[in-house]
Amino acid sequence: MSDRIYNFSPGPATLPYDVLIQAAKDIVNFNDKGIGLIEMSHRSKEFIQVFDECEALLRELLSIPQNYKVLFLQGGASTQFAMVPMNLLGQGRTACYLNTGTWSKKAIKEAKLFGTVDVVFTSEHTNFDRVPSTGDYMIPAEAEYLYFVSNNTIFGTQFQSMPETDKVMVCDMSSDILSRRIDVSRFGLIFAGAQKNMGPAGCTVVIIREDLLDRAPENIPTMFRYKTHADKHSMFNTPPCFAIYAIGLVLKWLKNIGGVAAIEKMNQDKATLLYQAIDNSSFYKGHAQKDSRSLMNITFNLPTPDLEAKFVNEATAVSLDGLRGHRSVGGCRASIYNAFPREGVKKLVHFMEEFAKHNG
Repeated sequence: MSDRIYNFSPGPATLPYDVLIQAAKDIVNFNDKGIGLIEMSHRSKEFIQVFDECEALLRELLSIPQNYKVLFLQGGASTQFAMVPMNLLGQGRTACYLNTGTWSKKAIKEAKLFGTVDVVFTSEHTNFDRVPSTGDYMIPAEAEYLYFVSNNTIFGTQFQSMPETDKVMVCDMSSDILSRRIDVSRFGLIFAGAQKNMGPAGCTVVIIREDLLDRAPENIPTMFRYKTHADKHSMFNTPPCFAIYAIGLVLKWLKNIGGVAAIEKMNQDKATLLYQAIDNSSFYKGHAQKDSRSLMNITFNLPTPDLEAKFVNEATAVSLDGLRGHRSVGGCRASIYNAFPREGVKKLVHFMEEFAKHNG
């Protein structure tokens, strides 16, 4: 639609337009049932069908092995910062964390409430401009698991390849799940807030290997046990029904355009366009080191803060919205998740070239 802007927000983020149109219809009258999706019982046969289809699509698109449970939870990804060590760590035990930005720092803080945390890598001294390679850290033998964040929205960094370890790997994939192919069987637990690549805010997807469900100590409250939700098929309490429904629509869209392999190529193409504009200019400077660059969140600075503010304001005026960088980095940030169109990236690149020409 001509009246829609290009939304570069880091999240909640752009959703496929066809998904929005279908969701708007189903909120009022789902499948011509005379009742809206958000009014239906979560135990009705209609919603159970929605739920089962959503899980089946996620399993198909990510090739999730049968010995993994898929959970649709509430509380945001931030709740997982505590749920992971609650269930997998325990007093007197050690977990290994890679500190690559704000979200890993928050997770480390929570984990310390439940056991010993060994931070074996940090790039904080260079303002989190890179992620480690496997040779940059050593995992202690006593570690129960290795925890890391695959993509860092604030600093624009991303693991180009996943760590190599025989330990249980726990990964926060909130901002790049379904954006590229991964081998789920290498992980013990993956979690992701929906509001970047999967749907609206309100649902957090957890993919957990079944043998880990019995690791929780006896004193963990019922709602914070993964096994509670696995045993009840994410229906221990009322699940985030609308968010699950919307995730299902997004997964259908993704399958119809060719799945994860296809979207990975599209994401690489979009990011290449924007990084080339940065690299070919002396006016713009990327924050992340080149071997740690994110395909989802592209961070860059201009020569002065005043020019950065002017850039953001003038971009907003031409429907390029949400480009202001996080206060930790300053500058600008373009978040180009799965549903963000290539045309929006091309328009941003053209704007960048014109802005540099007139202000350089």
